[in-house]
Amino acid sequence: MLINPVSLTDKYLKDEGRVFLTGTQAIVRLALVQRRRDLLAGLNTAGYVTGHRGSPLGSVDMAFWRARALTEKHQIVFKAAVNEDLAAAAVWGSQQSNLFAGATHDGVFAIWYGKGPGVDRSGDAFRHGNLAGTSPHGGVLALAGDDPSGKSSTVPSQSEHALMDAWIPVLAPANVQEILDYGIMGWGLSRSSGCWVGLKTLSDNMDSAASVDARMDRVRIQNPDHPGPPEGGLHAR
Repeated sequence: MLINPVSLTDKYLKDEGRVFLTGTQAIVRLALVQRRRDLLAGLNTAGYVTGHRGSPLGSVDMAFWRARALTEKHQIVFKAAVNEDLAAAAVWGSQQSNLFAGATHDGVFAIWYGKGPGVDRSGDAFRHGNLAGTSPHGGVLALAGDDPSGKSSTVPSQSEHALMDAWIPVLAPANVQEILDYGIMGWGLSRSSGCWVGLKTLSDNMDSAASVDARMDRVRIQNPDHPGPPEGGLHAR
């Protein structure tokens, strides 16, 4: 019987068949997949991930620290923030890297993460970052960790209203597979529209584990046909 070799890094690097991973590990894989998709498209991009821990996103930092050798090799930088506001401001800045001479990458795709109350307190940075626009080869995902039942929080949280107030569209994955799929779609939407894109997360999908489709071309991004952007474009400038 032929036995295929298996590695602990398969969940992050395998690009065909299926892999088994948790919802938190899916965020790490998501960043790695976006970098590899960009390389295949002829883009030299980098990734930036920052935020402040809190359930159901309480172990995102540990997942990225454990995968540091892989993420740094793929030009993905993880920096845990002092608070959610500073993280959002840093993500806002990441979308301006291509505006200055000497940029070493075509764009920076970014992830902000924080618990529901962190979304509430970061509204000003969210609004300004979103209205300023994203990089055409960057994009921003804002991962909102919600606890609607108040199971591990002092207050229940539902972040859609705060994100909508900052004019940020919201995607709501229902399982681990959709964290990966909606994440890629979200960056595609962010690059096309210039908007930050919210990704709602719950303990039901972040704390679960599943076997998911590992194909990098599972999601195909196709920008809609339109007459063209307004004068000055839709992106940071």
